[in-house]
Amino acid sequence: MTFINKKYSVKGISILCASLLFIAVFYWPIEYYTFLRIVVFIGALIVIVSLRQKQFYWILAFAIIAILFNPIFPIYLNIKAYWIPIDIISGILFLLVTFLKQPQKKPEKKVKKADKTYSRDKIY
Repeated sequence: MTFINKKYSVKGISILCASLLFIAVFYWPIEYYTFLRIVVFIGALIVIVSLRQKQFYWILAFAIIAILFNPIFPIYLNIKAYWIPIDIISGILFLLVTFLKQPQKKPEKKVKKADKTYSRDKIY
């Protein structure tokens, strides 16, 4: 039995990551950006795992986000003006993946079999 619905947990993580990315546009201490790297990296990995196989472009976009915000081997651009558009675009992508409709399986239609009727005078 799962206690957390997968759909809602991915939405919550995506909204959290988007919020943190939009807040990162302002000037904060370096500890905030370290925390941001960890949360966004984990959030991007969770989104990648939750996406379906046929959504290649979304998986590619979030793989790039995971690489950019990787806390293990960080990428330093050293100029805040370079990070601002990356933060905004990444935040928008997290919101888009949250609120766009995911393709769902179509329910199978149950076909009711017609009852066979025989007439008395039918010739075989």
